[in-house]
Amino acid sequence: MYATDKVDDEQLLAKLPEPKGYKLLIAIPELEGKTDGGVYMPDSLTKMEETATIIGYVISIGAEAYTDKERFPNGPWCEKGDFIIFRSYSGTRFKLHNKEFRIINDDTVEAVVEDPRGYSRA
Repeated sequence: MYATDKVDDEQLLAKLPEPKGYKLLIAIPELEGKTDGGVYMPDSLTKMEETATIIGYVISIGAEAYTDKERFPNGPWCEKGDFIIFRSYSGTRFKLHNKEFRIINDDTVEAVVEDPRGYSRA
């Protein structure tokens, strides 16, 4: 259901904000236009699903993220370049050149996944 293209447009990357403090900058993977079963989704449903997504791609991490040894005794929960699962509707949402991004708290990350395809909200 999720396209796995990573953000690679240099102009877009240059314009992205730098997360501060304990924040992470997440790219939202674009949904493909049809379901795994081959059913085409209307644009309105695709936008709604992207808004409520639980999958993201870590673009960058703020300097203070995961530095609290009491809260994160085993180190960071994710790294730049990871696909993560986080709470639906989390963070500050924004679009840049029609691509959606989020800025989330470091403790919002719930899991790291190797391949985001096949995951959806329950």
